Amino acid sequence: MLSAMRCASGLVAVLLFLSAALAQAGSGKVLKVLPHFLDRAGKSTLSPSLFERDAYQAHLRKHPEEISALRFDVNWSAGGGKSAGLKLRVEARGGKAAAQPKTLETTVKPGWTGSAWSAVTLDKDAYHQLGSVVAWRVTLWDGETMLAEQKSFLW
Repeated sequence: MLSAMRCASGLVAVLLFLSAALAQAGSGKVLKVLPHFLDRAGKSTLSPSLFERDAYQAHLRKHPEEISALRFDVNWSAGGGKSAGLKLRVEARGGKAAAQPKTLETTVKPGWTGSAWSAVTLDKDAYHQLGSVVAWRVTLWDGETMLAEQKSFLW
């Protein structure tokens, strides 16, 4: 009787473990998206301070002639030990009425913890064609399956 109870509790533990692993297999998250202007030297800040970064971003907003690109820094994670076939897609809409939305993609690999930071850059020409970016959406894809999404308020 005691061995049957041990076997049943072991079976329950294995089933719980497998169900948690399967639930995480197709999961992913876009944790944070930070759009940063880049100056002519490709810098988003003059020092590692967050205060300095925010001040320099405000300076670049006031002086758009100094902007060379817009970089989206994306913190994301993918569950289930995925490493191949993952990509980040950034879609941006601009303030110019005639401008078509821009879509950028990059292949990504998770870090050893399953999460990572990746950068996707909208170059100067595309940025100027759009005008100022008024809305964006970032999605994480595994092949043809969307795992996660984060979008700006105006998307």
